Amino acid sequence: MMAGRVAAYVLLGVVGALVAAAGALVQAAWFPGGLLLALLAVGALCYGGVKAMGTRLGGAVPAGAWVIAVLFLTVARPEGDFLFGAGAGSYAFLLGGMFAGVMCATMPKVSQPGSGPARLGK
Repeated sequence: MMAGRVAAYVLLGVVGALVAAAGALVQAAWFPGGLLLALLAVGALCYGGVKAMGTRLGGAVPAGAWVIAVLFLTVARPEGDFLFGAGAGSYAFLLGGMFAGVMCATMPKVSQPGSGPARLGK
């Protein structure tokens, strides 16, 4: 059972890195719509991770992998190639994605419907 959870977290991390790479390409290609699509993708992945795993770590793992992948993609290479331009869309993608990941990873846990009061003695 524990190995399955670890494998699921690893899968969430890999998908987070893939969403970062795809979002980096899409956000600049179709500027306003691509940026919105890329931000929705990272938000949906993090929220889906929280719901699928039932823990906040389910949202933090893909968000962390997304941030690491995006920061890795922003580094200019010696050949002069880089993936992000110096425009407002790139900064909105970076900051908006981090905001969506943090928001999903820190959202409060909602109680299950039909649960009793917290204090059982009453």
